[in-house]
Amino acid sequence: MKINISTILNDRLIEASVYPNQTLLEFLREDLSLKGSVEGCGVGVCGSCTVLVNGRSVSSCLMLASNAEGKRITTIEGLAPNGELDPVQKAFLKHQAFQCGYCTPGMIMAVKGLLLNNPHPTESEARDYLSGNLCRCGTYAEVLAAVKELTGG
Repeated sequence: MKINISTILNDRLIEASVYPNQTLLEFLREDLSLKGSVEGCGVGVCGSCTVLVNGRSVSSCLMLASNAEGKRITTIEGLAPNGELDPVQKAFLKHQAFQCGYCTPGMIMAVKGLLLNNPHPTESEARDYLSGNLCRCGTYAEVLAAVKELTGG
């Protein structure tokens, strides 16, 4: 039996039916074909599936889709709705804060969440906030350079 939900996804009202055990990540990828959020670990420790829920970074592999009811969800696809890149995306490009790209959408969403909640983090605060996002290619210095540019630091 499915559950009906209503949520604001990337600034659009979405009304859908979801299974009680369906994760938000599964709902985004399988039901809505939003492939930007990816599953890396499935247990909330890698950050590849990070989305914003009411402006806060969340591992979408851990959140049930039914818990999106009444919430505002932003995915990587929602950062450039009209083709104009978000400042975080521009900073990642400028500082080449990616290599293989697998973690990049989640990392960008985590940085966006950080800056929404703390517009001027110290380097230590940024490192701590982003510690839940893993990058096997080791682009951490470039990610921190992008954060530093975005915060004027």
